[in-house]
Amino acid sequence: MRRKLIALIAASFTFSAMLSACTANTPAAPAAEASQLEAPAAGLAGQIQIAGSTTVQPLAEELAESFMDMYPDVVIEIQGGGSSVGVTSAGDSTVDIGNASREIKDSEMESYPELMIYTIAYDGIAVIVNSEVEIPSLTVEQVRDIFSGVVTNFSEVGGPDAEITVVSREEGSGTRAAFSELVMLHKDAAGEKIEEPISENAILQQSNGQVRTTVATTPNTIGFLSFGFLDRSVKTVAIDGVEPTVENVKNGSYSIFRPLNMMTNGEPGELAKAFLDYIIGDAGQEIVGQDYITIK
Repeated sequence: MRRKLIALIAASFTFSAMLSACTANTPAAPAAEASQLEAPAAGLAGQIQIAGSTTVQPLAEELAESFMDMYPDVVIEIQGGGSSVGVTSAGDSTVDIGNASREIKDSEMESYPELMIYTIAYDGIAVIVNSEVEIPSLTVEQVRDIFSGVVTNFSEVGGPDAEITVVSREEGSGTRAAFSELVMLHKDAAGEKIEEPISENAILQQSNGQVRTTVATTPNTIGFLSFGFLDRSVKTVAIDGVEPTVENVKNGSYSIFRPLNMMTNGEPGELAKAFLDYIIGDAGQEIVGQDYITIK
């Protein structure tokens, strides 16, 4: 990153409250419309503190780098820590902006009623396997059965005769919460909503990058990964015959995706507002579109 971007990985962040899984009937927190924001003012100076989702973090770093090129007297400090940390840090006003790679829960809005939510992008979640695993497509039900531990061998779902090793994000991860809501939550025969837990035998990792590395280097592994972290070191799996691509999310054929949100406690300050204006504007969305799905 350029000279002023300080990317701090929040290994020291801890969050006492375990993230409860999102449910399908949890309404999204209201997102700010681009029309509510104005163009950044000239001559900006000062510091912005940001913390939260490790999915949003690299995107926020790219956006911050570009913004600081425009305004050399601005310093933006970005920390990780997870989506739950983003919500609490914003709600407690310990940072100017919090990041979350999921919907904001009703319980969080009750705790922090002044939170303002800004959806800056959308992100698909891909099911990935080690590059040596040959498996062309899975259904959502098969993915659910694999991650819950019902299916333990790839041969049960049309793959090789090999025991499956599941790799997952940790509790409190926005990526895991979104995956649980979109894949692990389903209706039983009576029409009741049930969320299948991710197998207790799963290898848990603290970031998308760690999930990717583990799946890339460990035979017979399967995991889930933000679109923004996909590369050739892992193989993606089509879901119900549909490849995980930005185009397929936009045309509605691929359903496993979630919002990437930024949050402020009430109206943002002048500098934070200017940065949010930039992100939601055309220049910021051009950067978003390089790896993620734009809001426009």
